[in-house]
Amino acid sequence: MARIFVRNTVVLKIFSVLQLSAISAYFLIIAIPQVTGTEPPAPEGTEKHWVSTLFDNFTSAADALQWSDIRVVSNWRIQQHAQSKEYRILDSDDRVIVEATLDDCNVHFSALMKAGDIAPVEKEAVIVLHGLGEGRSAMKPLVTFLEENMTASILTFGYASPQAPLASHAHSLGRVLAGLPPTTAINFVGHSMGNLVVRRWLQDAQPKMVRRINRMVMLGPPNQGSDLARLAANNHLLRNLASGAARELVLHWDSISRELQTPPFQYGIIAGGKGDNVGYSLLLEGDDDAIVRVSETQLQGSDDFLVIPVRHALMMENTDVQKETLYFLLQGRFAKQSFHSSLSEK
Repeated sequence: MARIFVRNTVVLKIFSVLQLSAISAYFLIIAIPQVTGTEPPAPEGTEKHWVSTLFDNFTSAADALQWSDIRVVSNWRIQQHAQSKEYRILDSDDRVIVEATLDDCNVHFSALMKAGDIAPVEKEAVIVLHGLGEGRSAMKPLVTFLEENMTASILTFGYASPQAPLASHAHSLGRVLAGLPPTTAINFVGHSMGNLVVRRWLQDAQPKMVRRINRMVMLGPPNQGSDLARLAANNHLLRNLASGAARELVLHWDSISRELQTPPFQYGIIAGGKGDNVGYSLLLEGDDDAIVRVSETQLQGSDDFLVIPVRHALMMENTDVQKETLYFLLQGRFAKQSFHSSLSEK
């Protein structure tokens, strides 16, 4: 029995080291400024090699981490580069239409709207925010579901998460909201750090704008910080390489947490977890979604709280998450009781 116990302990330690290495690689990827590039198109009539496809996917993701939206209408958008401060217009298929100064982009964007090329925003809009190290494409499964089941305009907000601090992303969000029609009611759906962007925006938001917010659904939010980020802070390499919002999460949580406001409107929280005291990660104590502990998602004052068995990165694809997000946006509460759990703070 002793040998079996020792063997199992060794296996668990090895697995933990491998998991920590994978997590370190994840933080490394999202912390280091990405390098973008282009590749010559494949000759007509030939299939692209899988390496070429992988390269395209990488450069597309890297490109998304370089730009932040400052105006979004029907998923046409004006973006600002995080480093060079250049501006561009993307159409709803993410094709670059114009690269110019901000004034020229605004003029061209207004002309497109006047010509009817850009559809107006509905009376209600849902702003969907991705998490740290992700791009807007990560939210696509959830966005598609909401588009199929709501009459509201579903708008994605992209921000260069590893390139700038949280306050900068909140400022970009504010510019997007200011560009919406003054009569449009607004809802939020955030994944992971996307929720912190909204909470940081509330710190400086005008009361008149805040009153236009109807509801918000938080998916896997690190509302109480992240033990994984604190583990990363113990890694010398990651501590030195982390940049932008990643660096704040890893090294300066105590400081930035004081700037995060509790939403004054209805909000519900969906946490990923197994519903036990183990969770998906051997590195974290208690239940977790492999990245964020269930207890770290909690925020006093929420209108509803739900734990669904799903990993952090797969929330947007999960059918239960999609349905419960939709239900809360429409009803102000979650539908299912089988996964339901009340906040201990309430």
